[in-house]
Amino acid sequence: MAGAELVEIGFSGGQVIAVRLEASKLKDLRGALDGDQGWTELETPSGVVALDLSQVQFVRTDAPPQTVGFTG
Repeated sequence: MAGAELVEIGFSGGQVIAVRLEASKLKDLRGALDGDQGWTELETPSGVVALDLSQVQFVRTDAPPQTVGFTG
């Protein structure tokens, strides 16, 4: 999964899982969270993760590194 970014998913009990997702999979997850609150599966490099969407409290993505000035 080239180009996968780190995504943290937080749950109502305080647990957080970190997975690597491609942009298209992250978009699918956000769409699922906007829809019906059921179960969904995420395909990650380390396996499939099943999520109860009604328990998800937040989704945090890895911010790109900040740079000052010119890069080269």
